[in-house]
Amino acid sequence: VHSSGVAAHHSGCVLAVTDNSIYTSLSEYLEELPETDEPVWILGRQHHLKNDKSKLLSDISGRLWFTYRRKFSPIGGTGPSSDAGWGCMLRCGQMMLAQALICRHLGRDWLWEKHRKPPEEYHRILRCFLDRKDCCYSIHQMAQMGVGEGKSIGEWFGPNTVAQVLKKLALFDEWNSLAVYVSMDNTVVIEDIKKMCWFPSQNCPSAHCSSLLHKGVLGRNKSPAEFCCSWKPLLLIVPLRLGINHINPVYVDAFKECFKMPQSLGALGGKPNNAYYFIGFLGNELIYLDPHTTQLFVDSEENGMVDDHSFHCQQAPHRMKILNLDPSVALGFFCKEEKDFDNWCSLVQKEIHKQQSLRMFELVQKHPPHWPPFVPPTKPEVTTTGAELIESMDKLFELEEEFEILSV
Repeated sequence: VHSSGVAAHHSGCVLAVTDNSIYTSLSEYLEELPETDEPVWILGRQHHLKNDKSKLLSDISGRLWFTYRRKFSPIGGTGPSSDAGWGCMLRCGQMMLAQALICRHLGRDWLWEKHRKPPEEYHRILRCFLDRKDCCYSIHQMAQMGVGEGKSIGEWFGPNTVAQVLKKLALFDEWNSLAVYVSMDNTVVIEDIKKMCWFPSQNCPSAHCSSLLHKGVLGRNKSPAEFCCSWKPLLLIVPLRLGINHINPVYVDAFKECFKMPQSLGALGGKPNNAYYFIGFLGNELIYLDPHTTQLFVDSEENGMVDDHSFHCQQAPHRMKILNLDPSVALGFFCKEEKDFDNWCSLVQKEIHKQQSLRMFELVQKHPPHWPPFVPPTKPEVTTTGAELIESMDKLFELEEEFEILSV
């Protein structure tokens, strides 16, 4: 085990090597990618292997990579202190959300560089995901919010459950102020998303705004400046079942098309009980980040900085044939402004719905009349995150941490 606390028990990931050897072996990693004229698509960006493999690799290693961790404070006070073996889909959900937050604050084209100091927003994003009960998207918060979705702590989540948990946790996250929409019954409803994303500002007579929303006045040609409302950045998650036991080949082209969209956040999925975060494709192979490596818990330092080298996967991309994918997946998209969402809608109509036979999902303008009314989610009066239940355990955690420091 390297001094960084990286446990190299998993053959799929590299680690436990010194920084220098990572960089001397980059050329070896790059050799693993085939020489091809086909483009590689990563989260809405196109790369050409023949021209610039290193640019592709830095795009992949720049994504925040969340893996199993160990030796964090026990979840719920007495629960597990590692998520090895059960937390992989939660880690994939964290990766998708982290990518949305990077796009929100730094933009899709911002590049992480190992030896360059990143902006403060980057550290603030990373702190949202540390393995502590007081971090808004920590493994603690996600596992405890999953209890409300019928999952006991330590139980494996599917993609839809992770999406529902993120939707609830986002209500407590005032800094990022995201609107999280999780589609139902393979159907994305434009009217409901617009209702959720246009929200009154503090000085706004909300009755005025909500009546405009109700009448559909805030349409595609109205800018926020014309009203006292502003658009909440949208995290759109579309859980899908693309077949019964295996992915139906009829969906493959549409699935790949999603990774080409500038709004793409990739997809959650994998194999049963084995989740991956899919970020792109080359030919008929998907490229993914793999959370199945157990690393030591990393906390922020006193100045708020996080030692982040274990949060970036610096190795050749993992690849998997699309037809080996489990049919249960969740697509993610980020629309910072309304025009991004409108553009996404037109891309879906053009690229996803050109298949007239079996559509991967439906995009409809109006809320289906036979559905229950759409009510945008609101923060509950009493927090249901469970964090306050374990305040009394703080002293115990502090003692444990001191003990660990002494025993190094």
